[in-house]
Amino acid sequence: MQAREGMRKPMTIVETKRTRMRETIRDAAIREFARNGLSGTSTQAIADAAGISKAQLHYYISSKEDLYQEVLGHILAEWREIFLLSSNRDDPRTAIRTYIQRKIQQALDHPEISRLFAREMARGAPEMAKHWPGLRAAVDEAAEVIRGWIAEGKIAPVDPLLFQINIWAVAQHYADYEMQARMLMGTGPDAPLDAARISEEAIQLFLLRCGLSDTERAS
Repeated sequence: MQAREGMRKPMTIVETKRTRMRETIRDAAIREFARNGLSGTSTQAIADAAGISKAQLHYYISSKEDLYQEVLGHILAEWREIFLLSSNRDDPRTAIRTYIQRKIQQALDHPEISRLFAREMARGAPEMAKHWPGLRAAVDEAAEVIRGWIAEGKIAPVDPLLFQINIWAVAQHYADYEMQARMLMGTGPDAPLDAARISEEAIQLFLLRCGLSDTERAS
């Protein structure tokens, strides 16, 4: 029986192995770029972080610069996915709560992602030219959802763009300034930051800005 049109064929063992290796390389590159930036990171350092030889690395990538572009695209796609998975057009309270929880959890679990992006912004974002249109489109899509809530009287009027930027700022603070948060919260280097406490405070802050009271406070 032929596979239905449009159905994705399962990956072969070789394809699965290749995909996993590319993910390993990408994750290693994110850590190295976050720590040392594009110019300060060598392909040897990425290979070492990925646990492979430099020759193996170059089998999978054409250059350090192309890998950096791939990483930036991956980060922005992940952030867009977090919004889309959280978005509930009929229930702003649930959408805002879920979005903030997921943004903060990602910042706590993968701080290197935020740090890499912050490093790129701090140097004037010279590598972002091809990525701005996609980011702009994602932000505009989210802003349209927020404008719909305002028009329907579901939330108080807010600036749809700045509302998003302010959520990012709060969430990413715990990645970019992790050591400050740990010191002030009395959290040791081997203990996780209190995601529930951090998320709940941020959720209440942004729900109140929208004129919403939250009956789903964490216990």
